[in-house]
Parts: sequence; structure tokens; C-alpha cells
Amino acid sequence: MDIIDHLAGIAPSSPLAALRSIRPQAREQAQASHDALFNATEHADMSRAERFAVATFVAHLHNDAPIAAYYANSITILAPILATEAAAAQTQGPYGAYPAGPLSAENTPGLLWHTTNPAIPPRLAAALAHTHMLVFHPRDAAPAALQALIDAGWTTTGIVTLSQLVAFLAFQIRVVTGLRVLAATGVQ
Repeated sequence: MDIIDHLAGIAPSSPLAALRSIRPQAREQAQASHDALFNATEHADMSRAERFAVATFVAHLHNDAPIAAYYANSITILAPILATEAAAAQTQGPYGAYPAGPLSAENTPGLLWHTTNPAIPPRLAAALAHTHMLVFHPRDAAPAALQALIDAGWTTTGIVTLSQLVAFLAFQIRVVTGLRVLAATGVQ
């Protein structure tokens, strides 16, 4: 059983498990991505606690309480704080501005969230603000957003890891949600 099966509640002998087994490479690579991001032996650029805090926050932003609880289990002290912060950061999106041109007619302003909670260390606060931007303002990713992370002490490798983590979680949450929908419609 891999992490997606676990989060979706898929039993090993179920039709959904059989469905997922049709694409073994996709399954293996999704698990390998999870393992590389959460079970890495090197944490110099992004600590294990930061990884699980960001994962918890992303799951809350996507309104997935079971996945948020799974990741929050590794950061019990920060978990309720992150749930409260994610509730304050909740919005619809996507927001952002395109460069001048025909697509700029689709520009949409929206909440740019930053925490002011002193219980969240500044480095993590910057990561959470960046995470919120990636989830709700993907068009607004720009050098200034990266500079805010650098100013908070993030390395280039840490920023790449943070961005990979947010992207992986968006993928993981969507796959798990889809599998839950299939299960709810009778595919077991």
C-alpha cells in the first residue's frame, strides 16, 4: 500500500487498487516523490518539521481535513496553529495578473495572505506566505516572491524543495480526491 492508497482508504484487494495497478510506474513514481520529499535524509535546506508544516497548511488550503490530519500528526505542536492560519488564509482563486497583452483581461485581484502570528517562526512564515501564493496566485510567482524567501533565510535548494512540495501536494490531493469520488460512486 502506498501513501495515495492510504490517504484514499483503498484496500489492497479492492477494484480501486486493481485500477491503480494498471499504471504501476505512475504509482511508483508518486510514492518515490513522496519519499524524496518527506523521508529525505538531508534536511539542511528544508527541515522535516518545515516540510510537514507546509504539507499540513497546503492540505488545509485545499479543504482536505483527512490529509491535513495525516501530515499534522508529525508536527503536533504547530498543527492547531496551522489550522487556524489556513482558515484565515482561505479564499477561492486562482488570482493574479498576466503580463500586458490579451490575457490581462483575465487579471483577477485576490487575497495576498501573510501571517502575523508570533508563534510561527519568520522562516516558516515566509514559506507559508509563498505556499499561499503558489496555491492561489500561481500567475504572480515572480522574483520578488523568491526574494522574500531568501530574505527569510531560505537557500535556492530550499526554495526549489518548497516549490516541489507544494506542487506534489496539489497533485496528491487531486488524485486522492478523485479516488474518493470513485469510491463514493461504488467503485471499491
